Amino acid sequence: MKTLSRMTAVAAMLAATVLAQRPFGVMTGSTPPDPATIVANRVARLTKLLTLNSSQATQATTIFTNSLSLVTPIETSLRAGRQSLQTAVKANDEATIESVSTNIGVLTGQLLAIQNKADAAFYAILNTTQQNTLSQSRGFGRGFGREGGGAAVAH
Repeated sequence: MKTLSRMTAVAAMLAATVLAQRPFGVMTGSTPPDPATIVANRVARLTKLLTLNSSQATQATTIFTNSLSLVTPIETSLRAGRQSLQTAVKANDEATIESVSTNIGVLTGQLLAIQNKADAAFYAILNTTQQNTLSQSRGFGRGFGREGGGAAVAH
């Protein structure tokens, strides 16, 4: 019994120690980076990977800024749709499940189109060597680093 009590106390202390740790890694704050920072980070990674010249970096910044401005409201709608879907599932509301699921599918298609059009525009400004490097890095056609979606270097 004493051993069990001691092990429980040690486990509680270890759990408290783990929970007391500060966040670490790329995103240590509670607020996500603003769109300009997201684009700047992506262009910086692409510049490092592909040795973009200043003109290409400027064009890439414009391409990805425009794309992100189109993507952001769609992502907001997707989040709302997913919440509505959860509510409909809990209520066993099949009609709403069908409607919301269809809308989520349409929004996801729009998101993919925007992200891949941006990738295509970016790819078009690269020289052949840069295109080959990007293709070999498997970092093409995946959007802003989201799952399923632009350059893997955007992560």
